[in-house]
Amino acid sequence: MQRCGWGEGDPLLVDYHDREWGVPVHDDRLLFEFLVLEGAQAGLSWMTILRKRDAYREAFKGFDPARVARFREAALARLMDTSSIVRNRRKIESAVRNARVVQAIAAERGSFDRYVWSFVGGRPRRNAWRAMAEIPAETAESRALSKDLIARGANFVGPTICYAFMQATGLVNDHLVSCFRYRQLSAKTRA
Repeated sequence: MQRCGWGEGDPLLVDYHDREWGVPVHDDRLLFEFLVLEGAQAGLSWMTILRKRDAYREAFKGFDPARVARFREAALARLMDTSSIVRNRRKIESAVRNARVVQAIAAERGSFDRYVWSFVGGRPRRNAWRAMAEIPAETAESRALSKDLIARGANFVGPTICYAFMQATGLVNDHLVSCFRYRQLSAKTRA
């Protein structure tokens, strides 16, 4: 079975590639989870974050934006003492700030899901990359999403982070055309 080169090796990474990466997400909680995790990954490997994902879920209350938005200084101090997550104060504060932004967007637009999917016209963008080197670090859509989130007060949401978020949550299908998941996900998104 052929898969994207980055999704091979470690069993945790293989499972993530084969079952989750690029699958369209329409759940506000899971979208918020990926937004936080992609921000936490900045400057680190995705494997580092993937190994800490369960600890993040526990530390950030199942990524419930309403609960995270209520975190105050005591909660931030607790998180800074939690060795099972990345203890970067700016990234932790960003998760709380972004939870508040996600809540405000959901109140305004009916859901965070509706908002993020509007940047791709409500349907996954299907690319046709033949090599990893062809895949861009950012796109016009990720720049637009980044710019709007930043204008709303979010941080750790630059265009590259936003594009990684869009790839992970299936807003774009960036599996290589030779990867078995490309065909599977493309078949699911056809009209």
